[in-house]
Amino acid sequence: MTDNSEIKVKSLQKALEILNYFTEKPILGVTEISEHFGLYKSTVHNILSTLKAMEYLEQDEASGKYCLGIQIFNLSKALGDTYSITKIAMPYMQDLANQTGERVYLAVPYREEVLYLEAMYPADSVELMRSILGERAQMYCTGLGKAMLANMGEQEIKDYLDLQELEAFTENSITDKDKLYEELVRTRQRGYAIDDMEHEFGIKCISMPILNRSKKVYAAISVSGIATHFNEENISEWAILLKKYVNKIESRL
Repeated sequence: MTDNSEIKVKSLQKALEILNYFTEKPILGVTEISEHFGLYKSTVHNILSTLKAMEYLEQDEASGKYCLGIQIFNLSKALGDTYSITKIAMPYMQDLANQTGERVYLAVPYREEVLYLEAMYPADSVELMRSILGERAQMYCTGLGKAMLANMGEQEIKDYLDLQELEAFTENSITDKDKLYEELVRTRQRGYAIDDMEHEFGIKCISMPILNRSKKVYAAISVSGIATHFNEENISEWAILLKKYVNKIESRL
């Protein structure tokens, strides 16, 4: 959440709010932005023109509407590069994706959410690959989030449960805080988390935390795919594979 008490430059805040709006709607025009924020069209036009000149936005000549520009990609790449774990984990993630035939995700905790850093796909499914860098999701209803949350300190878990509203994304989402705590205890005991279609119906995943040298949660890695691909045998086999690659990643942190 934004701490408004720390915002000193209101004009910059407004420009960034407009830029952030493109994460909700990838193509926007002056009128739509003006109406959404209650700003004069001339103000919106000046902000968009500046962002375009700095290549944070591009403008379609035919429609006059705007979309995100190349500088956003450069910022995303720079963000990914700040997390050295991405480069360490990617080869192992590819091996894991090839062996399981499923997607493999890497994420770190960000405030009360999961921040995705990378996704790898089986070698025969590379045409499905897309950038996931910067996408976020709730901790309590994702395998990655539960794997990280379950291995945090008791006070951190308590603070999270005290503050977090547990919204139902599917009928399987855990919305009772006592039940969620019990699930986190089970997760810690067995060594991996399971997302049983709790964030997206039809999708399951198995996930493990990645700890730093101080044994603190640094990130998490998951195998994710169509729910029918997940059975007791596969989950047991994939848990062994996950542990193998988590150990390799942790040894290089």
